Amino acid sequence: MTRIRPQLLAMALVGALALPLAADEAGTEMLPNRPKVPGVLRLRLRERKPAAADSEVFKMVERTVDWEVSKTAIIVIDMWDGHYCRSAAQRVGVMAPRMNRVLTAARNHGVMIVHAPSGTVSMYADTPYRKRMEQTPAANPPEGWDFKKWRDLDPSHEPPLPVDTKECACDDPVVGTAVKQFSKQHPGLDVIGYDGISDDAREIYNFCEAEGITNVILMGMHTNMCVLGRPFGIRAMVGLGRNVVLARDLTDAMYDPRQPPHVSHTRGTELVIEHIETHWCPSILSDDLLEVVPGSAGP
Repeated sequence: MTRIRPQLLAMALVGALALPLAADEAGTEMLPNRPKVPGVLRLRLRERKPAAADSEVFKMVERTVDWEVSKTAIIVIDMWDGHYCRSAAQRVGVMAPRMNRVLTAARNHGVMIVHAPSGTVSMYADTPYRKRMEQTPAANPPEGWDFKKWRDLDPSHEPPLPVDTKECACDDPVVGTAVKQFSKQHPGLDVIGYDGISDDAREIYNFCEAEGITNVILMGMHTNMCVLGRPFGIRAMVGLGRNVVLARDLTDAMYDPRQPPHVSHTRGTELVIEHIETHWCPSILSDDLLEVVPGSAGP
């Protein structure tokens, strides 16, 4: 009887199980995207509606929606590894472990994870996560849509923000120079599996169109700035017709209590979230992303 050395047997098994990469028309190898699997997230949405017709008083309303994991993506915005505002950087560090746990659970259920650490994606140029986003074929955008445009406050859609952002909003006792002090995403967030990395709104749009993603959950920093205004942030995603929610316990505002309305930093963040719930999209707690509806994931 011929005996096969264990090393050769292992190599043969790996070769037999490995799936070849697909190729595009030019013969370029294409990275695989996440399998589309069954599973339903049950999200408890919180939003604010007028208390009566033409009322300027808004009341909190809650409702439940079911989102298929195969049609859902999470976009993580600007969870950098540093910040000129020490207090802001410290809050990122505290938030990262909880966010990583939520991303891991959502990823394992089949949700797409897109990391968007703006201004640092060149650090990931040779990774499959970056290439996965770059390889997606271009989709036809809405006529006249500008994917480079920062989405400023829209007076036709919303009143001024409830916290002052006209000046530096860092809440350090002595504010340092506002210069770039980050080079990559926070190391506490894992990038793995079928994840993508991009800070290009056109790439993210292409990927969502190609993968049939209609539901977008946003989390990250800062609620009143990048989360709202980036070309792939809340205002843009709502404008593109996506179903959008904000994970309200995985975000933080850039706000200094020495500025109007002179409330605590925590309350300032809450006010921005309430503004979003009133004028842009509902919010959820990240616990909704930890599990799927029992029985929805298949036999």
